[in-house]
Amino acid sequence: MNKKLFNIGRLFSFLAVAALMLTACEKDDKSNPTFKATSPSFTLNVPANAANNVYDLVSSSTLELTCTQPNYNGVPYVTQYHVQVALSEDFSVYRELETPYTTAKMGVDAYELNTAILDIFHEIEGDIEYPAEPRPVYIRLRANVINMANTVLDEAMSNTIVLPNVLATFKAPELSYPTSCYIVGSSIGDGGDKGYWGYWKPMAPVYGGEGEFYTLVYIPDGGQFKWGEAENDWRGFDRVAKFDDQANAGVHEAANDGNIEFSNGGWYTIHVETALGATEVAWTFHIYPGAAYVIGNAAGGDWTDSNADWQMTAPAGDGTWESPAFTAGGELRAYIKVPGRDWWKTEFTLYNGGLYFRTANIPSNWAEDVGAEYSVACSAGQKLYVNFSTNTGEVK
Repeated sequence: MNKKLFNIGRLFSFLAVAALMLTACEKDDKSNPTFKATSPSFTLNVPANAANNVYDLVSSSTLELTCTQPNYNGVPYVTQYHVQVALSEDFSVYRELETPYTTAKMGVDAYELNTAILDIFHEIEGDIEYPAEPRPVYIRLRANVINMANTVLDEAMSNTIVLPNVLATFKAPELSYPTSCYIVGSSIGDGGDKGYWGYWKPMAPVYGGEGEFYTLVYIPDGGQFKWGEAENDWRGFDRVAKFDDQANAGVHEAANDGNIEFSNGGWYTIHVETALGATEVAWTFHIYPGAAYVIGNAAGGDWTDSNADWQMTAPAGDGTWESPAFTAGGELRAYIKVPGRDWWKTEFTLYNGGLYFRTANIPSNWAEDVGAEYSVACSAGQKLYVNFSTNTGEVK
């Protein structure tokens, strides 16, 4: 029993000393020399039959490479290997693949290698078509050891090998319609806990419209914003293929920072459409005067789209929108108006105090087709109040 405890103690002592030694090696001064491999280089092996094979990268999943390991005084440290590729032996122009490998036998992603070769070619030759025949490609490895603090302790380079016959091919990306869109800016949200430029407001999907989104926002004079497919996906003016300013917003690119800027303040409906191009998704931003309406039973049974009698009143600045008083009882039906789209494609209701934008077929009503908790009962004389900056609302 005592012997086992003694051995465990020695083990923990050894680990502690090893950790201290590794930490000490990170600092380069007279008492703590910088961590270095005893052998500054290592060997990248030429694949078997490389001289006779044609490597068709776009039709392959991986390219197998093997190497020896750098000599770290005989200690088996975990090593990261980074693949570098060039079209000339001097590596005057090269790319380092994003994917690192941690074993001396690595299945290099063939499509990633294919893309890197095309990028190098176009950087050198300009916007001309890549030749449809095999060509020599040069490959080397960069190796490094990283400690637990993600600090690089040492780097070493391998020799360069050549694969004489490599076929790279342009392949158009498989594009699909985006499923989300957000905006963030100098007046987006309410400046609460996250503050402006910290709240990424999700745009609602247009019901039945693939790759379409919309929102209602207040932008003051000179207000700016960015957008993205996800939070912290900071895209600016230059990532929009077309702006369709139907509201005299004075949309333009802000100086120096690439933000989208509106010269003229006001409430705006922003409607985003997307189209699939040959190599990328094209985004169009339609900008309309902000407008929201109630409709249906609470509006006295009036189901007319965009009836001015049932348009909600916008505040002078950022604040709460107010509907006309209801003339009858019934379930709340309300919507943000997007020109060219039926009202029910941009409909919303109230759910737990927030706005819930329609994503389901509603042939009858919210209560029957979506759920009772999404159905808001209205009485004559009540009004709908909505804060579109925070996407909250109430009927009272």
